[in-house]
Amino acid sequence: MTIESNRSEPKATDGRGWLSLPVWMGIAIAGLLVVVVVLLGLLAVSIMERRWEAQRPAMVVRPISQWEPDNAVWGENYPREYESYLQTRITNTKTKYGGADPRDYLTADPLQVLLFAGYGFSKDYRQARGHYYAVEDVAKTARIAKPFQAGTCWSCKSTDVPRLMDKMGVKEFYAANFHDLAGEVTHPIGCQDCHDPETLKLRITRPALREAFTAMGRDIDQATHQEMRSLVCSQCHVEYYFKTDAQAGLKNYLTFPWAKGTTLESMMAYYDGIEHKDYVHAISGTPIVKAQHPDYELYLTGVHAYRNVSCADCHMPYRTEGGVKYTDHHVQSPLLNIANSCAVCHRWSEDEIRTRVEGIQSKTEAAKLAAEDALVKAHFDVAAAAQAGATPEDLAGPRKLLRQGQFRWDFISASNGMGFHSPQESMRLLGEAANLAQQARIEAARLLATHGVTQPVAYPDVSTREKAWDVTQGFVQGQGVKLLP
Repeated sequence: MTIESNRSEPKATDGRGWLSLPVWMGIAIAGLLVVVVVLLGLLAVSIMERRWEAQRPAMVVRPISQWEPDNAVWGENYPREYESYLQTRITNTKTKYGGADPRDYLTADPLQVLLFAGYGFSKDYRQARGHYYAVEDVAKTARIAKPFQAGTCWSCKSTDVPRLMDKMGVKEFYAANFHDLAGEVTHPIGCQDCHDPETLKLRITRPALREAFTAMGRDIDQATHQEMRSLVCSQCHVEYYFKTDAQAGLKNYLTFPWAKGTTLESMMAYYDGIEHKDYVHAISGTPIVKAQHPDYELYLTGVHAYRNVSCADCHMPYRTEGGVKYTDHHVQSPLLNIANSCAVCHRWSEDEIRTRVEGIQSKTEAAKLAAEDALVKAHFDVAAAAQAGATPEDLAGPRKLLRQGQFRWDFISASNGMGFHSPQESMRLLGEAANLAQQARIEAARLLATHGVTQPVAYPDVSTREKAWDVTQGFVQGQGVKLLP
């Protein structure tokens, strides 16, 4: 009888107690080790290259002069920034309330034709296409008068402006004729407007902003880099007026009304103190202050400014290529680049972010249109009171209310972003605009009653741009439509 053992056969050894492996397995292990070593080496090289890219200074292909206006010259040294800047040539982008689409505000909203009655904005008012087209667009707008228009109108449109100011003198540049300077202003907004050519540090090239800080008792040279990422934008995206003072030798001198502060109430107090007006309203005879584009002042009242988020953080977010981090110079609406702008802080889906932004903007638009309706009717009511026989002294009260109300409406209407830069402040000012307009209407109604008019004012049909323009021109020519019943 045999007894079968359940023990396995002993494994082959090399005589020293080591297991003996097949030759092919040894070769495979050695090959694997070689691959691992090569991959680790490549990883190390890649890491070192990325560190070098991040730390190395920009390769200066050619020196840049102090007032070099040609963005292409800067692009030789800074190709990434320049290539992204060139994307501002794209004009087929359109958000619900912004983008680079040159939408016609007057066609979309005929009431604005009436609100600017007697002023250039009733002729032509379009959404800007962007920095790349700044020179072309200002030269072609119907708001530019001939034979004379202030040279000041070039101030925010071109990198040629600092060079011309340096060459001519700041006061002389402002006082010059816009049309005389056209041959020398050819380069659109770009690199030199915001950067020092030697260090690439952000700098202020427009004296109006520096002078405004001085008027407030502040030193703009003490601004931090993060503050500068908004201040370079505020050289242009602000409220301003053209100051003329013969005794001081100033003609059409670009001035920011910040001496009393940057809030709407502070600026309006400044304007009232010097009795400034941009035009007299052709329908109501009200001295109007036209708000320009007070984006920076409105932004200062919002949560993003409170949290130290700069203009560039949203409109020019950072990008990375390899180990290089740089600012995207494709200045555009953040809604066209949500992943790199909004989503850096707000961890929601793009659809949710867009829906939230547009929801805020839609509410602002509704309040804006309501204020417009009240303001337009107030202008007609004051005109009707004048037709009934009210004197300028009688009309001073409602005109003052209209002046205050329209500036509040225009402060939001003229700003980019449809109120999103500061939603609460936007709704406050639009609510005040409507309220002031209704107060003006009440005072006008009382004046009408004292002159025996108790029936409603006969408002003309202004439902289209063409109809609104015809009504406006009637008042401009001194033959306004009959408003009394």
